[in-house]
Amino acid sequence: MKHFLLCSMMLLLLAFSTSAQSVSTPQDTAKSPKKPAEQKVPEKKPLFGIAISGYVKTDIFLDTRQTISLRDGHFLLYPEPQKPDADGGDINAKAAYNILSIQTRFCGSIWGPDAIGAKTSAYIEAEFFGNINPNINTFRLRHAWIKLNWPRTELLVGQWWHPMFVPECAPATVSFNTGAPFVVFSRNPQIRVTQHFGKFSLALTMLSQVDFMSDGPEGTNTKYIRNSVIPESDLQFQFVTANPAKGTEFLCGFGINWQMLTPRLSSTITISAAYDTVIDGKVFHHDAVISTYKTDVKTMAMAYNAYAKLRLKNVTFKIGGEYGGNNNAYTMLGGYVVKSVTDPTRGFVDYANIRSFAAWAEFHTNAIRWQPGLFIAYGKNLGAGEMVKGPYYTRGGNIDYAYRISPRLIFNANRFRLAGELEYTVAAYGTTNEKGFVSNPCEVGNLRFLIGVYYFF
Repeated sequence: MKHFLLCSMMLLLLAFSTSAQSVSTPQDTAKSPKKPAEQKVPEKKPLFGIAISGYVKTDIFLDTRQTISLRDGHFLLYPEPQKPDADGGDINAKAAYNILSIQTRFCGSIWGPDAIGAKTSAYIEAEFFGNINPNINTFRLRHAWIKLNWPRTELLVGQWWHPMFVPECAPATVSFNTGAPFVVFSRNPQIRVTQHFGKFSLALTMLSQVDFMSDGPEGTNTKYIRNSVIPESDLQFQFVTANPAKGTEFLCGFGINWQMLTPRLSSTITISAAYDTVIDGKVFHHDAVISTYKTDVKTMAMAYNAYAKLRLKNVTFKIGGEYGGNNNAYTMLGGYVVKSVTDPTRGFVDYANIRSFAAWAEFHTNAIRWQPGLFIAYGKNLGAGEMVKGPYYTRGGNIDYAYRISPRLIFNANRFRLAGELEYTVAAYGTTNEKGFVSNPCEVGNLRFLIGVYYFF
Protein backbone atom coordinates (compact mmCIF):
# COMPACT_ATOMS: atom_id res chain seq x y z
CA MET A 1 0.00 0.00 0.00
CA LYS A 2 2.83 2.40 0.84
CA HIS A 3 4.31 1.89 -2.63
CA PHE A 4 0.94 2.67 -4.24
CA LEU A 5 0.57 5.85 -2.16
CA LEU A 6 4.13 6.92 -2.94
CA CYS A 7 3.75 6.35 -6.69
CA SER A 8 0.30 7.97 -6.72
CA MET A 9 1.64 11.03 -4.90
CA MET A 10 4.40 11.29 -7.49
CA LEU A 11 1.82 11.24 -10.28
CA LEU A 12 -0.36 13.83 -8.56
CA LEU A 13 2.63 16.07 -7.87
CA LEU A 14 3.53 15.84 -11.55
CA ALA A 15 0.02 16.88 -12.53
CA PHE A 16 -0.01 19.69 -9.96
CA SER A 17 3.37 21.05 -11.03
CA THR A 18 2.37 21.07 -14.70
CA SER A 19 -0.98 22.69 -13.94
CA ALA A 20 0.85 25.43 -12.07
CA GLN A 21 2.61 26.29 -15.31
CA SER A 22 -0.62 26.51 -17.24
CA VAL A 23 -4.18 26.86 -16.13
CA SER A 24 -1.78 -8.29 -29.46
CA THR A 25 -5.20 -8.83 -28.30
CA PRO A 26 -4.84 -11.74 -25.90
CA GLN A 27 -6.90 -14.75 -26.93
CA ASP A 28 -7.99 -16.10 -23.58
CA THR A 29 -8.60 -19.63 -24.82
CA ALA A 30 -6.39 -21.65 -22.52
CA LYS A 31 -5.42 -24.43 -24.90
CA SER A 32 -4.94 -22.45 -28.12
CA PRO A 33 -1.52 -21.34 -29.41
CA LYS A 34 -0.27 -18.51 -27.28
CA LYS A 35 -0.05 -15.03 -28.70
CA PRO A 36 3.11 -13.02 -28.00
CA ALA A 37 1.85 -11.17 -24.92
CA GLU A 38 1.01 -14.52 -23.32
CA GLN A 39 4.46 -16.07 -23.75
CA LYS A 40 6.16 -16.72 -20.40
CA VAL A 41 9.84 -16.56 -19.60
CA PRO A 42 11.50 -19.88 -18.71
CA GLU A 43 10.98 -21.15 -15.16
CA LYS A 44 14.70 -21.85 -14.81
CA LYS A 45 16.22 -18.66 -16.10
CA PRO A 46 19.45 -16.76 -15.63
CA LEU A 47 19.62 -13.54 -13.65
CA PHE A 48 19.03 -11.48 -16.78
CA GLY A 49 17.66 -12.41 -20.18
CA ILE A 50 15.06 -11.96 -22.93
CA ALA A 51 12.51 -14.42 -24.36
CA ILE A 52 11.69 -13.80 -28.02
CA SER A 53 8.21 -14.62 -29.29
CA GLY A 54 5.73 -13.48 -31.90
CA TYR A 55 3.91 -14.73 -34.95
CA VAL A 56 3.79 -14.54 -38.71
CA LYS A 57 0.32 -13.67 -39.96
CA THR A 58 -1.27 -13.12 -43.36
CA ASP A 59 -4.77 -11.67 -43.75
CA ILE A 60 -6.81 -12.39 -46.87
CA PHE A 61 -10.04 -10.39 -47.10
CA LEU A 62 -12.80 -9.33 -49.46
CA ASP A 63 -15.23 -6.41 -48.87
CA THR A 64 -18.55 -6.10 -50.67
CA ARG A 65 -18.21 -2.28 -50.88
CA GLN A 66 -15.69 0.52 -50.30
CA THR A 67 -14.79 1.05 -46.65
CA ILE A 68 -13.34 3.62 -44.26
CA SER A 69 -10.27 1.84 -42.99
CA LEU A 70 -6.53 2.08 -42.33
CA ARG A 71 -3.49 0.54 -44.06
CA ASP A 72 -5.01 -0.37 -47.42
CA GLY A 73 -8.19 -1.70 -45.87
CA HIS A 74 -6.53 -3.89 -43.23
CA PHE A 75 -7.97 -2.06 -40.18
CA LEU A 76 -11.69 -1.85 -40.98
CA LEU A 77 -13.93 0.70 -39.25
CA TYR A 78 -17.18 0.94 -41.25
CA PRO A 79 -18.47 1.17 -44.84
CA GLU A 80 -18.24 4.31 -46.94
CA PRO A 81 -21.50 6.26 -47.37
CA GLN A 82 -23.48 6.20 -50.59
CA LYS A 83 -21.88 8.30 -53.34
CA PRO A 84 -24.33 8.78 -56.24
CA ASP A 85 -23.06 9.35 -59.76
CA ALA A 86 -24.85 11.40 -62.44
CA ASP A 87 -27.14 8.44 -63.20
CA GLY A 88 -27.97 7.79 -59.55
CA GLY A 89 -25.67 4.80 -59.15
CA ASP A 90 -23.65 4.30 -55.97
CA ILE A 91 -19.94 4.73 -56.75
CA ASN A 92 -18.94 3.20 -53.39
CA ALA A 93 -20.96 0.03 -54.07
CA LYS A 94 -17.81 -1.66 -55.41
CA ALA A 95 -16.14 -4.74 -53.97
CA ALA A 96 -12.42 -4.81 -53.13
CA TYR A 97 -9.91 -7.34 -51.79
CA ASN A 98 -6.40 -7.43 -50.36
CA ILE A 99 -3.74 -9.80 -49.03
CA LEU A 100 -1.45 -8.37 -46.35
CA SER A 101 1.16 -9.71 -43.91
CA ILE A 102 1.80 -6.41 -42.11
CA GLN A 103 0.53 -7.70 -38.77
CA THR A 104 3.51 -10.05 -38.44
CA ARG A 105 4.95 -9.38 -34.99
CA PHE A 106 8.06 -9.69 -32.81
CA CYS A 107 8.02 -9.51 -29.02
CA GLY A 108 10.64 -9.54 -26.30
CA SER A 109 9.88 -10.36 -22.66
CA ILE A 110 12.80 -9.15 -20.55
CA TRP A 111 13.65 -10.00 -16.94
CA GLY A 112 16.44 -9.03 -14.60
CA PRO A 113 17.53 -8.70 -10.97
CA ASP A 114 15.40 -7.02 -8.30
CA ALA A 115 15.67 -3.27 -7.76
CA ILE A 116 14.53 -1.15 -4.76
CA GLY A 117 12.77 -4.19 -3.34
CA ALA A 118 10.76 -4.88 -6.51
CA LYS A 119 10.75 -7.56 -9.19
CA THR A 120 11.82 -5.95 -12.47
CA SER A 121 10.73 -6.72 -16.01
CA ALA A 122 10.32 -5.07 -19.40
CA TYR A 123 8.50 -5.76 -22.65
CA ILE A 124 8.95 -4.74 -26.28
CA GLU A 125 6.52 -5.45 -29.11
CA ALA A 126 6.70 -4.30 -32.73
CA GLU A 127 5.24 -5.18 -36.12
CA PHE A 128 5.28 -4.12 -39.78
CA PHE A 129 1.99 -2.20 -39.71
CA GLY A 130 3.52 1.30 -40.03
CA ASN A 131 2.35 4.20 -37.89
CA ILE A 132 0.60 6.12 -40.72
CA ASN A 133 -0.94 5.02 -44.03
CA PRO A 134 2.00 6.09 -46.27
CA ASN A 135 4.34 4.03 -44.06
CA ILE A 136 2.52 0.73 -44.51
CA ASN A 137 4.87 -2.30 -44.37
CA THR A 138 7.39 -0.49 -42.17
CA PHE A 139 8.45 -1.56 -38.68
CA ARG A 140 6.64 0.29 -35.89
CA LEU A 141 6.58 0.16 -32.11
CA ARG A 142 3.44 -1.18 -30.42
CA HIS A 143 4.43 -1.62 -26.80
CA ALA A 144 7.50 -0.77 -24.75
CA TRP A 145 7.30 -0.72 -20.96
CA ILE A 146 9.22 -1.25 -17.75
CA LYS A 147 7.58 -2.76 -14.65
CA LEU A 148 8.45 -2.75 -10.98
CA ASN A 149 6.43 -5.25 -8.94
CA TRP A 150 6.27 -5.16 -5.16
CA PRO A 151 4.09 -7.67 -3.27
CA ARG A 152 0.92 -5.60 -3.72
CA THR A 153 1.94 -2.68 -5.92
CA GLU A 154 2.91 -2.44 -9.57
CA LEU A 155 4.47 0.51 -11.41
CA LEU A 156 4.40 0.50 -15.22
CA VAL A 157 6.24 3.19 -17.21
CA GLY A 158 6.16 3.13 -21.00
CA GLN A 159 3.82 2.52 -23.91
CA TRP A 160 0.92 0.12 -23.38
CA TRP A 161 -2.80 -0.19 -24.01
CA HIS A 162 -5.02 2.71 -23.00
CA PRO A 163 -6.50 1.90 -19.56
CA MET A 164 -10.02 1.69 -21.05
CA PHE A 165 -8.82 -1.15 -23.28
CA VAL A 166 -8.60 -4.13 -20.93
CA PRO A 167 -6.52 -6.98 -22.46
CA GLU A 168 -8.00 -9.49 -20.00
CA CYS A 169 -11.49 -8.68 -21.29
CA ALA A 170 -11.07 -7.67 -24.94
CA PRO A 171 -12.73 -9.10 -28.06
CA ALA A 172 -10.76 -11.99 -29.58
CA THR A 173 -11.75 -11.23 -33.17
CA VAL A 174 -9.72 -12.42 -36.15
CA SER A 175 -9.93 -8.89 -37.54
CA PHE A 176 -7.09 -6.64 -36.39
CA ASN A 177 -9.60 -3.91 -35.45
CA THR A 178 -10.44 -5.92 -32.29
CA GLY A 179 -13.97 -4.52 -32.34
CA ALA A 180 -13.19 -0.86 -33.19
CA PRO A 181 -14.97 1.54 -33.48
CA PHE A 182 -17.17 -0.10 -30.82
CA VAL A 183 -14.26 -0.83 -28.46
CA VAL A 184 -11.60 1.59 -27.19
CA PHE A 185 -8.53 0.92 -29.34
CA SER A 186 -5.48 2.99 -28.44
CA ARG A 187 -1.91 2.53 -27.22
CA ASN A 188 -0.41 5.38 -25.21
CA PRO A 189 2.80 6.41 -23.44
CA GLN A 190 1.87 6.33 -19.77
CA ILE A 191 2.70 6.01 -16.10
CA ARG A 192 0.43 3.51 -14.37
CA VAL A 193 0.31 2.56 -10.67
CA THR A 194 -1.76 -0.48 -9.68
CA GLN A 195 -2.53 -1.42 -6.09
CA HIS A 196 -3.87 -4.91 -5.32
CA PHE A 197 -6.23 -5.61 -2.42
CA GLY A 198 -6.69 -9.36 -2.62
CA LYS A 199 -9.13 -9.97 -5.46
CA PHE A 200 -9.59 -6.24 -6.01
CA SER A 201 -7.23 -3.79 -7.71
CA LEU A 202 -7.13 -0.04 -8.29
CA ALA A 203 -5.10 1.52 -11.11
CA LEU A 204 -4.24 5.20 -11.59
CA THR A 205 -2.80 6.20 -14.97
CA MET A 206 -1.49 9.42 -16.50
CA LEU A 207 -0.90 9.27 -20.23
CA SER A 208 -0.17 11.11 -23.45
CA GLN A 209 -0.61 10.31 -27.15
CA VAL A 210 1.61 9.08 -29.97
CA ASP A 211 0.04 6.99 -32.78
CA PHE A 212 -3.58 7.47 -31.69
CA MET A 213 -4.11 11.24 -31.81
CA SER A 214 -6.91 13.75 -31.33
CA ASP A 215 -8.24 15.70 -34.29
CA GLY A 216 -8.18 19.50 -34.49
CA PRO A 217 -7.71 22.61 -36.64
CA GLU A 218 -4.36 21.30 -37.94
CA GLY A 219 -5.50 17.72 -38.49
CA THR A 220 -4.72 14.79 -36.22
CA ASN A 221 -1.83 15.77 -33.98
CA THR A 222 -0.43 15.16 -30.51
CA LYS A 223 0.08 18.89 -29.91
CA TYR A 224 -3.51 19.42 -28.73
CA ILE A 225 -2.99 17.26 -25.64
CA ARG A 226 0.68 18.25 -25.19
CA ASN A 227 -0.17 21.96 -25.17
CA SER A 228 -2.74 21.34 -22.45
CA VAL A 229 0.20 20.45 -20.15
CA ILE A 230 -1.91 18.34 -17.76
CA PRO A 231 -1.81 14.66 -18.85
CA GLU A 232 -4.90 12.62 -19.59
CA SER A 233 -5.88 10.80 -16.38
CA ASP A 234 -7.67 7.52 -15.76
CA LEU A 235 -8.81 5.54 -12.71
CA GLN A 236 -9.77 1.86 -13.08
CA PHE A 237 -11.26 -0.56 -10.53
CA GLN A 238 -11.18 -4.32 -11.13
CA PHE A 239 -12.33 -7.49 -9.38
CA VAL A 240 -11.17 -10.96 -10.43
CA THR A 241 -11.60 -14.42 -8.99
CA ALA A 242 -10.41 -17.65 -10.60
CA ASN A 243 -10.26 -21.38 -10.01
CA PRO A 244 -7.37 -22.75 -12.13
CA ALA A 245 -8.20 -26.34 -11.22
CA LYS A 246 -11.67 -26.00 -12.74
CA GLY A 247 -10.58 -23.61 -15.50
CA THR A 248 -13.07 -20.94 -14.42
CA GLU A 249 -12.73 -17.21 -13.92
CA PHE A 250 -14.91 -14.18 -13.29
CA LEU A 251 -13.64 -10.66 -13.93
CA CYS A 252 -15.37 -7.30 -13.88
CA GLY A 253 -14.41 -3.66 -13.65
CA PHE A 254 -15.20 -0.06 -14.40
CA GLY A 255 -13.33 3.19 -14.80
CA ILE A 256 -13.44 6.95 -15.30
CA ASN A 257 -11.25 8.94 -17.68
CA TRP A 258 -10.52 12.68 -18.01
CA GLN A 259 -9.00 14.41 -21.04
CA MET A 260 -8.18 18.04 -21.87
CA LEU A 261 -7.19 19.47 -25.26
CA THR A 262 -5.98 22.90 -26.41
CA PRO A 263 -7.03 23.04 -30.09
CA ARG A 264 -5.44 26.42 -30.92
CA LEU A 265 -2.70 28.70 -29.62
CA SER A 266 -3.73 31.66 -31.75
CA SER A 267 -6.56 33.04 -33.87
CA THR A 268 -6.26 35.16 -37.01
CA ILE A 269 -8.72 37.84 -38.10
CA THR A 270 -8.75 39.46 -41.54
CA ILE A 271 -9.10 43.23 -41.18
CA SER A 272 -9.23 43.86 -44.93
CA ALA A 273 -9.00 41.44 -47.83
CA ALA A 274 -6.25 41.56 -50.45
CA TYR A 275 -7.07 43.60 -53.54
CA ASP A 276 -5.54 45.00 -56.74
CA THR A 277 -5.75 48.53 -58.13
CA VAL A 278 -4.90 49.82 -61.60
CA ILE A 279 -3.22 53.24 -61.91
CA ASP A 280 -2.08 54.52 -65.29
CA GLY A 281 -2.38 51.02 -66.68
CA LYS A 282 -0.23 49.46 -63.96
CA VAL A 283 -1.54 46.88 -61.50
CA PHE A 284 -0.71 47.42 -57.85
CA HIS A 285 -1.32 44.57 -55.39
CA HIS A 286 -2.33 45.22 -51.78
CA ASP A 287 -1.90 42.38 -49.28
CA ALA A 288 -4.59 41.46 -46.83
CA VAL A 289 -4.37 43.10 -43.44
CA ILE A 290 -4.61 40.53 -40.65
CA SER A 291 -4.32 40.45 -36.88
CA THR A 292 -3.25 37.45 -34.79
CA TYR A 293 -4.22 36.99 -31.15
CA LYS A 294 -3.01 34.52 -28.54
CA THR A 295 -5.62 32.09 -27.21
CA ASP A 296 -5.57 28.96 -25.04
CA VAL A 297 -9.24 27.98 -24.81
CA LYS A 298 -9.50 24.31 -23.87
CA THR A 299 -12.02 21.54 -24.28
CA MET A 300 -12.43 18.93 -21.55
CA ALA A 301 -14.20 15.58 -21.68
CA MET A 302 -15.05 12.69 -19.38
CA ALA A 303 -15.37 9.03 -20.39
CA TYR A 304 -16.62 5.97 -18.51
CA ASN A 305 -16.13 2.26 -19.20
CA ALA A 306 -17.37 -1.01 -17.72
CA TYR A 307 -16.76 -4.65 -18.58
CA ALA A 308 -17.16 -8.23 -17.38
CA LYS A 309 -15.93 -11.69 -18.34
CA LEU A 310 -17.14 -15.12 -17.27
CA ARG A 311 -14.93 -18.03 -18.21
CA LEU A 312 -16.38 -21.49 -17.73
CA LYS A 313 -14.66 -24.76 -18.51
CA ASN A 314 -15.83 -24.93 -22.12
CA VAL A 315 -16.95 -21.40 -23.05
CA THR A 316 -16.13 -17.75 -22.31
CA PHE A 317 -18.56 -14.79 -22.26
CA LYS A 318 -17.54 -11.13 -22.34
CA ILE A 319 -19.38 -7.81 -22.37
CA GLY A 320 -18.22 -4.20 -22.34
CA GLY A 321 -19.33 -0.63 -22.87
CA GLU A 322 -18.00 2.92 -23.02
CA TYR A 323 -19.54 6.39 -22.93
CA GLY A 324 -17.46 9.49 -23.65
CA GLY A 325 -17.64 13.15 -24.49
CA ASN A 326 -14.73 13.06 -26.96
CA ASN A 327 -13.92 9.54 -28.19
CA ASN A 328 -12.04 10.46 -31.36
CA ALA A 329 -8.54 9.48 -30.18
CA TYR A 330 -9.86 6.11 -28.97
CA THR A 331 -10.74 5.04 -32.57
CA MET A 332 -14.44 5.43 -31.79
CA LEU A 333 -17.30 7.64 -32.98
CA GLY A 334 -17.32 11.18 -31.59
CA GLY A 335 -15.05 14.16 -31.06
CA TYR A 336 -15.68 17.86 -30.50
CA VAL A 337 -16.95 20.90 -32.37
CA VAL A 338 -16.67 24.68 -32.28
CA LYS A 339 -19.67 25.72 -30.21
CA SER A 340 -19.73 29.48 -30.81
CA VAL A 341 -17.62 32.56 -31.50
CA THR A 342 -17.13 34.23 -28.13
CA ASP A 343 -15.20 37.28 -29.40
CA PRO A 344 -15.71 38.13 -33.09
CA THR A 345 -13.11 40.93 -33.03
CA ARG A 346 -10.38 38.47 -32.01
CA GLY A 347 -11.81 35.25 -33.45
CA PHE A 348 -12.03 33.52 -30.09
CA VAL A 349 -14.25 30.42 -29.89
CA ASP A 350 -15.37 27.83 -27.37
CA TYR A 351 -16.05 24.13 -27.85
CA ALA A 352 -18.60 21.42 -27.18
CA ASN A 353 -18.10 17.64 -27.15
CA ILE A 354 -19.82 15.30 -29.59
CA ARG A 355 -20.77 12.48 -27.24
CA SER A 356 -21.10 8.80 -28.13
CA PHE A 357 -21.46 5.42 -26.52
CA ALA A 358 -20.85 1.84 -27.60
CA ALA A 359 -21.59 -1.61 -26.18
CA TRP A 360 -20.41 -5.05 -27.24
CA ALA A 361 -20.68 -8.72 -26.30
CA GLU A 362 -18.82 -11.85 -27.29
CA PHE A 363 -18.68 -15.56 -26.64
CA HIS A 364 -16.25 -18.23 -27.81
CA THR A 365 -15.42 -21.80 -26.86
CA ASN A 366 -12.25 -22.85 -25.07
CA ALA A 367 -11.68 -25.95 -27.16
CA ILE A 368 -8.23 -27.17 -28.16
CA ARG A 369 -8.66 -27.39 -31.92
CA TRP A 370 -11.91 -25.84 -33.11
CA GLN A 371 -12.95 -22.53 -31.53
CA PRO A 372 -16.15 -20.93 -32.82
CA GLY A 373 -17.02 -17.45 -31.58
CA LEU A 374 -19.38 -14.54 -32.10
CA PHE A 375 -18.89 -10.79 -31.62
CA ILE A 376 -21.75 -8.26 -31.70
CA ALA A 377 -21.62 -4.50 -31.08
CA TYR A 378 -23.61 -1.28 -31.33
CA GLY A 379 -22.52 2.37 -31.26
CA LYS A 380 -24.55 5.57 -31.12
CA ASN A 381 -23.80 9.24 -31.85
CA LEU A 382 -25.35 11.35 -29.06
CA GLY A 383 -24.53 14.76 -30.56
CA ALA A 384 -23.62 17.87 -28.60
CA GLY A 385 -27.03 18.39 -27.00
CA GLU A 386 -26.75 22.17 -27.56
CA MET A 387 -26.48 24.62 -30.43
CA VAL A 388 -23.08 24.44 -32.16
CA LYS A 389 -21.50 26.35 -35.01
CA GLY A 390 -18.73 24.13 -36.42
CA PRO A 391 -16.31 23.09 -37.76
CA TYR A 392 -16.41 19.53 -36.45
CA TYR A 393 -13.37 17.52 -35.35
CA THR A 394 -14.93 14.09 -35.15
CA ARG A 395 -14.88 10.54 -36.42
CA GLY A 396 -18.16 9.54 -38.04
CA GLY A 397 -19.81 12.91 -37.36
CA ASN A 398 -22.49 12.15 -39.98
CA ILE A 399 -23.23 8.65 -38.60
CA ASP A 400 -26.27 8.31 -36.35
CA TYR A 401 -25.55 4.73 -35.27
CA ALA A 402 -23.56 1.70 -36.34
CA TYR A 403 -23.54 -2.00 -35.49
CA ARG A 404 -21.58 -5.15 -36.24
CA ILE A 405 -22.26 -8.89 -36.26
CA SER A 406 -19.14 -11.01 -36.62
CA PRO A 407 -19.10 -14.84 -36.32
CA ARG A 408 -15.78 -16.67 -36.57
CA LEU A 409 -14.26 -20.13 -36.55
CA ILE A 410 -10.64 -20.78 -35.52
CA PHE A 411 -8.70 -23.97 -36.19
CA ASN A 412 -5.52 -24.66 -34.17
CA ALA A 413 -2.87 -27.27 -34.89
CA ASN A 414 0.06 -26.82 -32.52
CA ARG A 415 1.66 -23.52 -33.57
CA PHE A 416 -0.37 -23.19 -36.76
CA ARG A 417 -3.70 -21.39 -36.83
CA LEU A 418 -6.26 -20.94 -39.61
CA ALA A 419 -9.07 -18.51 -38.74
CA GLY A 420 -12.12 -17.48 -40.72
CA GLU A 421 -14.46 -14.60 -39.92
CA LEU A 422 -17.50 -12.90 -41.44
CA GLU A 423 -17.72 -9.26 -40.39
CA TYR A 424 -20.99 -7.50 -41.24
CA THR A 425 -20.80 -3.79 -40.34
CA VAL A 426 -23.59 -1.26 -40.85
CA ALA A 427 -23.33 2.54 -40.55
CA ALA A 428 -26.44 4.75 -40.64
CA TYR A 429 -25.44 7.97 -42.43
CA GLY A 430 -27.60 11.08 -42.26
CA THR A 431 -27.64 14.87 -41.97
CA THR A 432 -25.93 16.54 -39.03
CA ASN A 433 -28.16 19.24 -37.50
CA GLU A 434 -27.38 22.36 -35.47
CA LYS A 435 -27.04 20.36 -32.22
CA GLY A 436 -24.67 17.72 -33.60
CA PHE A 437 -27.36 15.05 -33.86
CA VAL A 438 -27.75 13.06 -37.08
CA SER A 439 -31.22 12.95 -38.61
CA ASN A 440 -32.80 10.94 -41.44
CA PRO A 441 -30.28 8.09 -41.20
CA CYS A 442 -29.88 5.62 -44.05
CA GLU A 443 -28.15 2.30 -43.39
CA VAL A 444 -25.18 1.24 -45.49
CA GLY A 445 -23.69 -2.21 -44.94
CA ASN A 446 -20.48 -4.03 -45.79
CA LEU A 447 -19.74 -7.73 -45.48
CA ARG A 448 -16.10 -8.67 -45.06
CA PHE A 449 -14.90 -12.23 -45.70
CA LEU A 450 -11.64 -12.67 -43.77
CA ILE A 451 -9.15 -15.51 -43.48
CA GLY A 452 -6.17 -15.22 -41.14
CA VAL A 453 -3.22 -17.59 -41.39
CA TYR A 454 -0.87 -17.63 -38.35
CA TYR A 455 2.31 -19.32 -37.26
CA PHE A 456 3.33 -18.69 -33.64
CA PHE A 457 6.90 -18.83 -32.36
